[in-house]
Amino acid sequence: MNRLTPYRRIVIKIGSALLVERATGTLHADWLKSLADDVASLARRGAEVILVSSGAIALGRGRLGLPKGSLELEQAQAAAAVGQIALAHAYSDVLGQRGLTAAQILLTLEDTENRQRYLNARATLGTLISHGAVPVINENDTVATTEIRYGDNDRLAARVATMIGADLLILLSDIDGLYTAPPNLDPNATLIPLVERITPEIEAIAGGAASELSRGGMKTKIEAGKIACAAGTAMVISLGKRINPLTAIDDDQPATWFLAEDNPVTARKKWIAGSLDARGTIVADAGAVRALRAGKSLLPAGCIRAEGRFQRGDTVVIQGHDGAELGRGLIAFDRDEADAIMGRKTHEIESILGYIGRAAMIHRDDMVLRGE
Repeated sequence: MNRLTPYRRIVIKIGSALLVERATGTLHADWLKSLADDVASLARRGAEVILVSSGAIALGRGRLGLPKGSLELEQAQAAAAVGQIALAHAYSDVLGQRGLTAAQILLTLEDTENRQRYLNARATLGTLISHGAVPVINENDTVATTEIRYGDNDRLAARVATMIGADLLILLSDIDGLYTAPPNLDPNATLIPLVERITPEIEAIAGGAASELSRGGMKTKIEAGKIACAAGTAMVISLGKRINPLTAIDDDQPATWFLAEDNPVTARKKWIAGSLDARGTIVADAGAVRALRAGKSLLPAGCIRAEGRFQRGDTVVIQGHDGAELGRGLIAFDRDEADAIMGRKTHEIESILGYIGRAAMIHRDDMVLRGE
């Protein structure tokens, strides 16, 4: 059986270096055609395919004659404005020739971190997929600033995969998977074909700089894997440079596969687990850590301190007293209120704040611990 056969909904991330010729700023037309052939083949087999594609800035900078190297924010946004039109036209043309309808969606970090925008984006994607369209998603670089952007499409692809309940996330890379060490530096480095769980050891292996055209490296791919796998989506990192890159995965060419967690979390918890824009941190004492691991809520009495600026409903990191991240959750109080009730008993909340409020700092239903 071909490797991709079991997967019904597949998100594919495509980097700038695969799409755009560095020297000329033009599309790799033959490669894009081969990708479209692969997508059409998957669609004929009944798979739903979503593309998360970089390339707008790389295309636009060539057409505007912008210099190589780092761009100022305004230059990057201008390049994206030009490149997005070219990129959308290219996908529409190449997929249309194979009987597929392309749809462009531009997202920012806020669109997937804000609960309402998240639900709206998910509904739009679901409608497009139900009508047989192939959504082509990119970060909205024309409006996103440093404060509200992903900065790489690996994690954006993972958030999209969790948003729509994808079975598989494919990261097409300039390397055929995760190695025990950078293969260009260590001749004894070997490919890791399967990662059952992303451990601190796996995270430590990730590294290496990205290419001039792309912003992601192996570290961001592992971060993407943590988001996807925790939400029940498997992931594969595979060499994207070759012609028909999806056929190569289907034929079981060398790659690194990451297993999904056994128990996918609910849609609400997928959103919490994948949140990248944590607004602060709540540090819990040893007793609270034990209670959390036993399935309890985080009560004010078990909190040592708060960090960051957050408001009620924001995503915060839950941290143990030893500094280890335990998980993430939606905070029930503003920062000043959290400070006021820190370490206090639940029955004291009303007298301190002047209203009854929530019994828990973070309710069990509003948190996801690592490994869940």
